[in-house]
Amino acid sequence: MDKIDDLFKRLSYSKFRSKFHLSNKDRMYISDKGLDKIESHAYDFINKRLKPSVILNDGRQTPWRGHPVFVAQHATGCCCRGCLEKWHGIKKNTELTDDQVSYIVNVLMTYIKKEYEKR
Repeated sequence: MDKIDDLFKRLSYSKFRSKFHLSNKDRMYISDKGLDKIESHAYDFINKRLKPSVILNDGRQTPWRGHPVFVAQHATGCCCRGCLEKWHGIKKNTELTDDQVSYIVNVLMTYIKKEYEKR
């Protein structure tokens, strides 16, 4: 079992994380923009909101809805630095590396693709 499969198995046991799902509006947005654009948005959000070593509003920087990436962040424990440390072992108070950003985006896009295909 690879790291992402193991992560999704662990997340499935969390009542809180398991309650997040893409809405019809999210699905329409993905259909309209395409997965490449959603991935571009994911990189942008992670680089701006999670990459810095110090985040003044950590724990409150990710909206609950309004974009498929936000839903994916909460569903996968990629919403704040505390959750990144708990679920992914990525230490707080250090700037994310490019590899860590790519890993997070990969997790988010894996979740989005799985949810989008459920229809």
